[in-house]
Amino acid sequence: MQKIRVGVIGVGHLGKFHAAKYAAMEEVDLVGVADLNRELAAEIAGNYGTIPFTDYSKLLPLVDAVSVVVPTVHHSRVAQHCLEQGVDIMLEKPMTTTLAEADELIELANRRELIIQVGHVERYNPAIVALGQFLTRPLFIESHRIHTYKPRGLDVDVVLDLMIHDIDIILSIVDAPINFIHTVGVPIITPNTDIANARIVFANGCTANITVSRVSKENIRRLRIFQPKSYLAVDYADKSLMVIRLKDQLDDQGLPQEEVIRIDLSERDALEAELRDFVQNVRQRTTPKVSGPHGRQALDVAQEIMTQIAANFRKYRATL
Repeated sequence: MQKIRVGVIGVGHLGKFHAAKYAAMEEVDLVGVADLNRELAAEIAGNYGTIPFTDYSKLLPLVDAVSVVVPTVHHSRVAQHCLEQGVDIMLEKPMTTTLAEADELIELANRRELIIQVGHVERYNPAIVALGQFLTRPLFIESHRIHTYKPRGLDVDVVLDLMIHDIDIILSIVDAPINFIHTVGVPIITPNTDIANARIVFANGCTANITVSRVSKENIRRLRIFQPKSYLAVDYADKSLMVIRLKDQLDDQGLPQEEVIRIDLSERDALEAELRDFVQNVRQRTTPKVSGPHGRQALDVAQEIMTQIAANFRKYRATL
């Protein structure tokens, strides 16, 4: 089987993990890594026996596909250049900073018959993968993504940095239009929103409540789903799923008996699964689980949330 020639553009905190995963895949030839930081590019390339580049455009003629893991503000420009050179892309989330940029990339990829896979890695979290078999009719969803402060990823606010993961997951769970969104968010440490909450009400009656923060003293990544006769709890960090289902039989107190199912999937690697899926899509020319339109849909909701937060904050400041 011919190897897929892959490169990584941007080998900072996340990009170096992309390089490591590709280097370990027998079906992949990690042709090179590119970064403006010459020393960093050389270090990562040396770790995996590949070629360093400071100009990513020189890498493109040598590869079939790339991971684009640059700061969000550069996603559109770099991704467009890759597509114009006939290269499939694994584009980290958020897809772009604007919907117009996302539309341009999707149109270009469609026209060139190329693949855009968007890096919503939580879709590949084994607990989320296992969740699907237990979903019936979600009525209320509670999501918490609480992180300690880290001085990276601050070029975007917490909605694009963290909440967009949860938006994408919830949109994949609830197959219904959104009726309305209510939001609140404030800057704490950075000039951008650092903590936010969004309440999303869907046309089918389901409500999702999402809270995110990057200024906490602890890390929590959990999802809870309430639906008729069952409760589902995902711990993203532990990669575990708990399901509680009510039985038709009653206990001694006349209450429905419970069936408790616990699934521990901690040994499975979400990023590796995501990148293997990308490589398979490149080889087989199949549509990704998280395609360009999926990335755009999550970005659309995120943009609405950010717009509301900004408007609410302006009103608040006007009263001071």
